Amino acid sequence: MSTSFTIGQLAATAQMPAATIRYYEKIGLLSAPARTGSNYRQYDNDDLTRLAFVRRAREIGFTVDQVRSLLTFSDQREADCCAVMAMTDEHLHAVEQKIADLLLLRDHLRTLLASCRGGTVADCRIIDSLSPAA
Repeated sequence: MSTSFTIGQLAATAQMPAATIRYYEKIGLLSAPARTGSNYRQYDNDDLTRLAFVRRAREIGFTVDQVRSLLTFSDQREADCCAVMAMTDEHLHAVEQKIADLLLLRDHLRTLLASCRGGTVADCRIIDSLSPAA
């Protein structure tokens, strides 16, 4: 038995805004839905499943283009998953690089804070470090 959803019902069930669903339709992550006689969008369980897949992939940081590729792979159930593994490995390396960059940024900010002696802005070492050298 297939359940039918309006866009509002689908949005509530998928836990995402209706505008996001329309956007995913526009960029091709979700197929254009059937329309009722009154021209309302009409979705089914497959659409809900696909949206859940997209939401989970986006939550772990895959880009829209990567999600599009993952959906293509997902539709080819008998294909080898080496490409999926490679994409995920590449994404992991990018995340690890971002973490390393953030740790460096944190250390820099801690150094700036440690250099501050308080007082007036005229004597602020943080402001001095951000200002171009005279």
